[in-house]
Amino acid sequence: MDTPAAPVALVTGAARGIGRETARQLAARGHTVLVCARRTEDAVRAAGAMPGTALPHRLDITDRDGVQRLARTVEAEFGRLDVLVNNAAVNYDTGARAADADLDEVRRTLETNLFGAWLTAEAFLPLLRRSRHPRLVNVSSEAGSLAGMGGGTPAYGISKAALNALTRKLADELRPDGVLVNAVCPGWVATDMGGPGGRPVADGAAGVVWAATLPDSGPTGGFFRDGRPLPW
Repeated sequence: MDTPAAPVALVTGAARGIGRETARQLAARGHTVLVCARRTEDAVRAAGAMPGTALPHRLDITDRDGVQRLARTVEAEFGRLDVLVNNAAVNYDTGARAADADLDEVRRTLETNLFGAWLTAEAFLPLLRRSRHPRLVNVSSEAGSLAGMGGGTPAYGISKAALNALTRKLADELRPDGVLVNAVCPGWVATDMGGPGGRPVADGAAGVVWAATLPDSGPTGGFFRDGRPLPW
């Protein structure tokens, strides 16, 4: 088993957008980064363009066996995990309305955006608990903030509100273990999901990296953008 001095970070949905840039920034800061994507070739392509140590892995967060298989691989290779970034998400359902939503589509969205993140967190928690400075970051969205929530994008918005609730639950339960758990909204970012016109991807990812590299005295159970609190 290799036990690197560098922090070991795993980023889901890292083939493109916020996930890829988060992985790149963590690798540039000296982390050993596990670059995860649903297709092996996408993970390989993304990892190959990163500085430092970036290792590609196939991961579909809705596949329980696959998630547990990767957790066993990480345990065998590193013995711990220092950072888990739950970034993988689907279906910004612009144009949909809660009043007549396709509930099958909503269920599919929740399967990834909530249950996939939850499944991944559960699978890797034993390895996070072995870290001296464990961090769990759920990449969320202000679309999931109840304080300002309106109509539209029901599948995505409700899935992110649920992810925020999971963040609070995990943060409270894992506080005794020293695991800092936070939700981060990258803002409107110019990605395939966000569309053109948003802020640079690097700026959105910087807030995720901030939460992934907090000092031990940092916050837990919070919802942030650019390191500043957002209303739930």
